[in-house]
Amino acid sequence: MNPSNSKRPILVTGSHRSGTTWVGKMISASPEIGYIREPFNIEHNPGICGTKFVYWFTYITDDNGGIFYENLKKTLEFKYSFIRGFKRNSSIKNLKSTLKEYITFLMYRSRGVRPLIKDPIAIFSADWFAKVFDMDVVVLIRHPAAFAYSLKRMNWTHPFSNFLEQPLLIRDHLFSFEAEIRECASNKYDIIDQAILLWRLIHHMIIKYKKNHYDWIFIRHEDLSRDPLGGFQSLFKKLNIEFSEHIREVIEEYSNPENPSEPPKGGQSLKRDSRSNIWNWKKRLTTLEINRIRTRVEDISKDFYSDEDW
Repeated sequence: MNPSNSKRPILVTGSHRSGTTWVGKMISASPEIGYIREPFNIEHNPGICGTKFVYWFTYITDDNGGIFYENLKKTLEFKYSFIRGFKRNSSIKNLKSTLKEYITFLMYRSRGVRPLIKDPIAIFSADWFAKVFDMDVVVLIRHPAAFAYSLKRMNWTHPFSNFLEQPLLIRDHLFSFEAEIRECASNKYDIIDQAILLWRLIHHMIIKYKKNHYDWIFIRHEDLSRDPLGGFQSLFKKLNIEFSEHIREVIEEYSNPENPSEPPKGGQSLKRDSRSNIWNWKKRLTTLEINRIRTRVEDISKDFYSDEDW
């Protein structure tokens, strides 16, 4: 293990529904790691991060980074605000949850563990975030049809006006998509069409990252799902984290063939038959939907997926 980067914070990002939670949780099975969930999420627990994010996929760059720096620094230092966490919902149930989170962060800080932020919503800010806090970055990529099916299954729509209300993001990265974003924001696109545009925007950004960050780790969800043990073993090595027998057992527990290929609707379990989960979209989407997705994403998806992946 290289001691020079054994304590660097880790950012696990990518599109939502791409396996970031699975990857973040498997890495944080290590006692060396402290797990932090989605500070960029506009519905995040304010005890974790004092910044109130207004937009989904907030874009932070040098032009506006000063607004966010101190609170994100505290998050990475495991400085949990019990008062803010409790005030979000002053109930007995929330008091117990907040107290548990506060104690967890206190333990992380006292043990000096390495922070891991799992946050797909940070994808457009990953460049600034990683540079300012000297982070190792893991980016998850998922098949566009699997992404679209997952959003359809969850019935998740997206407010595309959130992109238009961030002129710095349009200026720096999404200017070539501005007309499409405006069209989607002003019309009622169905979930499949929303998923298509969202996948394209996110993976356009990931292509930029791949060109500019040779030290970042890019992983296709499908490759990790085919060989979870081998994939995670390689990932742990790149991140300088010991791959113990305990971690092996946790990965096997969460990915073995006895698990369902997907959880029941509304279920939150991470345990999957990882291999069969790869192809759920083929059984759940119609041929017309699959063809529509492929036609509309292929200008970008060809950088990640070939004919045989369809």
